[in-house]
Amino acid sequence: MKHTEKELSALKEEVSQMWKLVISQLEKAKQAFLAGNTETAREIVSREKRVDAFELKIDADCENYIALFSPVAIDLRLLLSLIKISSTLERIGDFCEGIARHVIEEDFSVLESELVEELQLETMFDTLISMLTDSFVALESENTKMSGRILSKDEEVDSLYRNSFNILDDYFHKKPEHIRSGLKMILLIKKLERIGDHCSNIVEEIVFYIDAKVLKHS
Repeated sequence: MKHTEKELSALKEEVSQMWKLVISQLEKAKQAFLAGNTETAREIVSREKRVDAFELKIDADCENYIALFSPVAIDLRLLLSLIKISSTLERIGDFCEGIARHVIEEDFSVLESELVEELQLETMFDTLISMLTDSFVALESENTKMSGRILSKDEEVDSLYRNSFNILDDYFHKKPEHIRSGLKMILLIKKLERIGDHCSNIVEEIVFYIDAKVLKHS
């Protein structure tokens, strides 16, 4: 293996390690939120620094590679994609930390199981975990055939997000004493919707790298 190939392989491995960490953060965010588990939530917050450190190192390593080897064509697309993907993973990590801090807050209370079920929060979390995991597989296998399926899952998350407003509106009318916690719930569901958007952005970067196609705004 040539020196430049070893460097690229090492960069891809760094992104893979970061990706696995962020998937774990999202899985733990689901556990912490649905069960009101403050211990798991604190673990997410403490591991966020590792996510940030990964992004900084990947950025620096990609920039160094470009400066040293002046890559072109598919190698350059890979590096540009890895920089953007690591930045997007860091943003997803931020949202996971935000969910965790929501759980840690003193006034946090586990929602009634009926409301959680109606809002389909567990489904939202599972869909996002699936999107993040599938996009990881797509990059590892350098196969974009599953990109359409992953992007369609973002539409499912958007639909659940839009439906949540009507559900919470009805809930507030029945139980106005829970309006404060309900407003926080809207902010949290918005975080989940944004994670879906970021997963879609990652898929777009993978398609750009492998197929040299730009999906953004299309």
